[in-house]
Amino acid sequence: MMFVKIHIDKNYCYTRLRELGTAEIGKLTAVMGVVTRTSEVRPELLQGTFKCLDCGNVVKNVDQQFKYTEPIICVNATCQNRSKWALLRQESKFTDWQRVRMQETSKEIPAGSLPRSLDVILRHEIVEKARAGDTVIFTGTVVAVPDVMALTSPGERAECRREAPQRKNASGVQGVKGLKSLGVRDLSYRLAFVANSVQVADGRRDVDIRERDIDGDDSERQKFTEEEEDEVVRMRNTPDFFNKIVDSICPTVFGHQEIKRAVLLMLLGGVHKITHEGINLRGDINVCIVGDPSCAKSQFLKYTAGIVPRSVYTSGKSSSAAGLTATVAKEPETGEFCIEAGALMLADNGVCCIDEFDKMDIKDQVAIHEAMEQQTISITKAGIQATLNARTSILAAANPTGGRYDRSKPLKYNVALPPAILSRFDLVYIMIDEPDETTDYHIAHHIVRVHQKREEALAPEFSTAELKRYIAFAKSLKPQLSAEAKKVLVESYVTLRRGDSTPGTRVAYRMTVRQLEALIRLSEAIARSHLERVVLPAHVRLAVKLLKTSIISVESYEVDLSDFQDADDGTNVPGDNDADQPTEADAAPQQEGPENDQAADTGKKKLVITEEHFQRVTQALVMRLRQHEESVTKDGNDTGLYTTFSCIAIFLLIPYSVSL
Repeated sequence: MMFVKIHIDKNYCYTRLRELGTAEIGKLTAVMGVVTRTSEVRPELLQGTFKCLDCGNVVKNVDQQFKYTEPIICVNATCQNRSKWALLRQESKFTDWQRVRMQETSKEIPAGSLPRSLDVILRHEIVEKARAGDTVIFTGTVVAVPDVMALTSPGERAECRREAPQRKNASGVQGVKGLKSLGVRDLSYRLAFVANSVQVADGRRDVDIRERDIDGDDSERQKFTEEEEDEVVRMRNTPDFFNKIVDSICPTVFGHQEIKRAVLLMLLGGVHKITHEGINLRGDINVCIVGDPSCAKSQFLKYTAGIVPRSVYTSGKSSSAAGLTATVAKEPETGEFCIEAGALMLADNGVCCIDEFDKMDIKDQVAIHEAMEQQTISITKAGIQATLNARTSILAAANPTGGRYDRSKPLKYNVALPPAILSRFDLVYIMIDEPDETTDYHIAHHIVRVHQKREEALAPEFSTAELKRYIAFAKSLKPQLSAEAKKVLVESYVTLRRGDSTPGTRVAYRMTVRQLEALIRLSEAIARSHLERVVLPAHVRLAVKLLKTSIISVESYEVDLSDFQDADDGTNVPGDNDADQPTEADAAPQQEGPENDQAADTGKKKLVITEEHFQRVTQALVMRLRQHEESVTKDGNDTGLYTTFSCIAIFLLIPYSVSL
């Protein structure tokens, strides 16, 4: 007998997983879902050849019905054997077999319902085509298989069920029994899906590049048609295209251009590299957003999870270390241990969006240290020792510890995140909700317009489909550092390190070698966004600018009172001609050097106070002056104007007399 295997692809009319029932049994259909678990590839007996142990007759081509199926009766008319058979493995037909667990997508789950799951059986060459985390369209037929687990007692294995001896004098234990040991009880059945073909849902047009070994290789670029390449080139030649692409990111959110630019670069990512020693150098970009409530942090996460096909959205408070990385679970039917993929494994080659990142427990935060830098997950449990890939970008959102961001404190005191976690983020942005009449007007106008006209209010330059195609094409490039870019990178890193070591410099976190690698990844992502094959110095300067805007601590502004010092003694009068005449010190040649700089600094010291302190003093002085005016108006007795010494006395008494 010859097997003819026909695979059916391009079946875009698929049925929802929740709608599968007995009416679809035996019919050709297609279902779409997310793969959550995969088994190892095993040999399956398709057609068995059995030998009768009584007469020695051979029965060929016995089809297996989803279980070990023996011939009903011997073909020899004089034998009548029904139970004594031996399998001839050399003459039987085997094939590769794999079982995967599919779960319906989050968009198809009705409100208040749990996601449905279905076992999918893969055979022949379609095994290992679906991996955990893939959104896959399976084409095949629905079948009903015996649900053996529903008929066994809790804790028992279906194929290895032992019965205790009936009497004390019974010797030993009765043999191992399978389905026949279930007796005359009615069998329970469950639905399964026998797949004929496997197709990753829109994997070619999105930002999912499956083979990281050929990241940026021309073979990935050859998958695009000529029309698609022409469309990408047209987008590239659009005037001011980079800012237009940034504006097309998350159009429902008004403003926040820096964060949108960071999200775009995170979707593009850097170039993955492998050293001669086999060490992987991370190319994915991690971004953290810290901000006050109602600043659209979750909107960025939801948009990113929707635009990337291989993405996972989760919350830090409701996630454990095993749920984020991986855990070892026991297979209910076979009793063997298998690895259950977590959020980071499901988002391999994609993006993992973690909301409420600061609410995670310390032990759960420590579990993702390895995944964020080495992009691997190591497991040593239940006799399983494995190192799994977690090559994913992490987009995290966190709230300040006090509910609102305190400008008077640095970042480490505003966010409950250890330095080991913060240093693993390439970019950290802070969103502060401050009252501003112009900004509030534009935000309110944008939100009301979105609620009024919905999709018509959102008119970005490029649609979501065009943006996906552009990102996928840009990720197929592999830009390399030029000699000029290398020089600018080294100089910029040394400058940032020098500024970090300068006393009084306030930055969000320390500059380390990880920030240098972040500059390289950002430069490569910017080069990809411009469809360049070489990283130019301009790309490096833009990356340095992005990193500077990220590491600068968002603190209170400082007010320099040095300009008011000369006005106190009355010697500097505006319009005085002598003030414009050069002095002997000005006419003398200036000598450069650290000694002169130090002398100049000591000769003129800056009087600087924080904006908070300045506002408090100003409000207190205005309050006292108003009280004085009201007392003069009410009593009619003018006790005289407030002098400078009176204001100084009020200033000294502010901490004790005024509570603001």
